[in-house]
Amino acid sequence: MLMPSIFRDNLFDDFMMNPWRSDFFNTPSDRKYMMSTDVKENDDTYELDIELPGYKKEDVHAELNNGYLTISASKNENRDEKDEKGNYIRRERYSGSCSRSFYVGENVKQEDIHAKFEDGVLKLVVPKEDKKKVEEKKYIAIEG
Repeated sequence: MLMPSIFRDNLFDDFMMNPWRSDFFNTPSDRKYMMSTDVKENDDTYELDIELPGYKKEDVHAELNNGYLTISASKNENRDEKDEKGNYIRRERYSGSCSRSFYVGENVKQEDIHAKFEDGVLKLVVPKEDKKKVEEKKYIAIEG
């Protein structure tokens, strides 16, 4: 059954919210939707589209270390509860940092990865790691 997008994955998530894992401790319940990623496989590359709404290019960093590509983003906005016109009743926009790692292989080099940040989406093109070629069937001579 298709549900309207306002209900996310589960219709009752917002209605049955547990205060011990939500805004009560300053951790948004929507955190599981951060850095949503689409991965597309081509013949010799992977294309990753990572959603980072509200972040600027300067806020996003990518690092390759020991075969893991780690994407991190941080945004620190003023968390004061007042502005020029009064008090905030509710603040839902995320402020903080998040990161996500992907294993891309030990032989992938930094210069082989291409990244572009556009309209709140980080687009990465990562080459596939060369698979070790298995030798074709060869007969081994047995001496004796």
